[in-house]
Amino acid sequence: MIAVVYSGSRHADWKLAEKGKTICEFKTPGINPFFNDENYITQFLNKNINLINNAEKIKWVYFFGTGASSNERRKIVGNALGRFFRFSKVIVDHDLKAAALAASADEPGILGIMGSGSNAAYFDGKKIIENNFGLGYILGDEGSSNWLGRRLLKLYLNDLLPDEFEFKFKKKYDLDRTQILDKVYRQAQPSLFLSSFADFLMENKDDSFVKGLVTDGFDLYFKTYIIPLKQDYPNVPLHMIGTVAAGFQEYLHNAARNNNLIVSSVIKEPIYNLLKYYSNKN
Repeated sequence: MIAVVYSGSRHADWKLAEKGKTICEFKTPGINPFFNDENYITQFLNKNINLINNAEKIKWVYFFGTGASSNERRKIVGNALGRFFRFSKVIVDHDLKAAALAASADEPGILGIMGSGSNAAYFDGKKIIENNFGLGYILGDEGSSNWLGRRLLKLYLNDLLPDEFEFKFKKKYDLDRTQILDKVYRQAQPSLFLSSFADFLMENKDDSFVKGLVTDGFDLYFKTYIIPLKQDYPNVPLHMIGTVAAGFQEYLHNAARNNNLIVSSVIKEPIYNLLKYYSNKN
């Protein structure tokens, strides 16, 4: 049996499979070694009945996640998973590698992540080529749900939202200035709070304010990440991966065209392709 995991900061998708057949699938809290230590990861693994019942049967664990971009951070996740899955070989890698395998398999391509965070990279068919992207929820994440939430709250707190949309926001959320600033500056994992507003924006994606906000985010994302990569690798396809890319797909394609780009594919949840990829190898 194999376990394939794709994790953002908000949640992780798990699929357990044997001989290409899915045994079970479920979600857990996200695993991000920027924010979560080994003890935290181990504790919630020990509370999941699906994992407890199958831990000794699993021989391979393939984990891909936000934040697992250095040997030190991959070790945090790998140690926790290794202690829980005692009879398994554990592979830990960055979500960009998951995007590469899900979108391109073993073919070259430019990969764009746009979910709770955002990132981009060139995949040569075997490995991700290192770059200086992925600056995180404070300095980067352009166009992501974290960025969208940050922009939305800033406009709200400065009383700059359109009246009708502000009414919708207040009706949905009972938040005042003190509560928002406390969640952003004092409570743990503010990126989860910021990205939580993406669902509300998707519920109202036909609103002109949301269209403008999301389009601005996509435009900034393409100019910051994708256009520089396209200049270096002009003849490879562009694949976009993540819930924001998929949820606002019409706006994504329009913003791409406005920047003389073509998006070859959009994948909401790469875990399905990952499961197929690794099932064929086991």
